[in-house]
Amino acid sequence: MTLRKTLLASLAILALAAAPALAGAGGNGGGHGNGGSHGGGNGNGGNGGNGNGGNGNGGNGNGGGSGKSGASHGKSASAPGHNKSADASASDDSSTDDTTTDDTTTAATPKEKNIHAKLGRLNSLQRNINAYMNSKSKKFAGIQAYVTQAAAAKNAQAALDAANAQLAADQSKLADLTQQLADLNATDTTGFTPDQQAALDAQIADVQAQIDAQNTAITADNQAVTDAQTAVDNAPAPTDASLDTALTDMANKPVDADVTAWAKDTLAGKIDAIAAATATTTTP
Repeated sequence: MTLRKTLLASLAILALAAAPALAGAGGNGGGHGNGGSHGGGNGNGGNGGNGNGGNGNGGNGNGGGSGKSGASHGKSASAPGHNKSADASASDDSSTDDTTTDDTTTAATPKEKNIHAKLGRLNSLQRNINAYMNSKSKKFAGIQAYVTQAAAAKNAQAALDAANAQLAADQSKLADLTQQLADLNATDTTGFTPDQQAALDAQIADVQAQIDAQNTAITADNQAVTDAQTAVDNAPAPTDASLDTALTDMANKPVDADVTAWAKDTLAGKIDAIAAATATTTTP
């Protein structure tokens, strides 16, 4: 029991000896802010200088020191004030950007009027060709006649082109045969045996027969060209004036040169389709 009391007494003496050192450490801790105000405080006050001033336990008469530390911390927190200044500056910049955007919008050049705004009912010409070629509406009658006439003229011209091409090909072939015959007839037969002469005569007769057939073909070709030309003459292509009339009959808005050009371009593919579908009945 006596040994225990002695040990407890020694620990108490060590604790008292360590207290000043801890107090000094607390003073050093206060260096983060207003450490001077905490220098006179106890160890717990020093801890307050490290950011725990709000919990200052220096109840030994130095509690006010902790309060001053808290006030000092509040004064040092000038960041909110700085942020407000930055926000104001950003607001000014934003205002400037908005003004610039408005100026740009005001200076924008207006777009040209879209051709489709002029078309009105004529927009229907973009539909499948059968949709209006088979229509019973009188509004489409002029367009139907224009497309039909254009397709017939296209087929007639195609037939004439084909007839001329065939004639040219047959004439070229005839020229080749005529040259072959001339070369055969110019053959030097000196020293030919009867068999060689007979073979040459057979070649000449064969080429001559081909020439005769070719002449017959060319005669037919010439007639085909004549007939095709007659068909072209009887199926003239429609004029732009007739297209304007057809468009005016169909349209519910004024028809100008731009509208006519658009319609002509749009109908070109439709005319090709009708021509292809009727080529077998219109080609001579």
